[in-house]
Amino acid sequence: MVEQEELDEWFRREVLPLERSLTHFVRRNWRVEDDVTDLTHDIYELAYSGARRGLPLTTRQYIFTVARNHLINKAKWARIVSFELVADLETLDGSVDLFDTDRHLIARDSIRHVQAGLDKMTPRVREILWLRKVEGLNVQETAARLGIGKDAVNHQLMMGMKALADHMLGGAGKIVRRRYMARRDRGAS
Repeated sequence: MVEQEELDEWFRREVLPLERSLTHFVRRNWRVEDDVTDLTHDIYELAYSGARRGLPLTTRQYIFTVARNHLINKAKWARIVSFELVADLETLDGSVDLFDTDRHLIARDSIRHVQAGLDKMTPRVREILWLRKVEGLNVQETAARLGIGKDAVNHQLMMGMKALADHMLGGAGKIVRRRYMARRDRGAS
């Protein structure tokens, strides 16, 4: 257990300076702007409580892991329907499988969400994702069918999966290409 004074000092010195980037992270990954402040404070509370058992070695990584997990949990809880809002289940026809219907609705909604993410991608990346993840082709088969190299397939698949994951978590879902310095620039420093 960490002493209260040490915990407070850690929080002031290492956590509070991360507020701007943490708020940006929450805003980017949560759809409802009005919830950002509350979610940020929830994250602070969870991080503070967790640090009572022992201060983390890398505060930034710890805070953003807590934030990511909290947003995932909030998203899961948001999908749960209150039983108070559901009609009296006893009066419904017994031949209707409510759980099966619910699974179909959730699956359709998920498919629409994935399709919206795929629509944001370039045709080549979308085609590579389709061939690899839906049709189940391996890297070599995909490269042969598209007439490109295996490294290009792997690279574009990785970019597409990151963009799709970002979209599914509420982000923009855009492919981010890294820019590398030219060799001569690296040698000059």
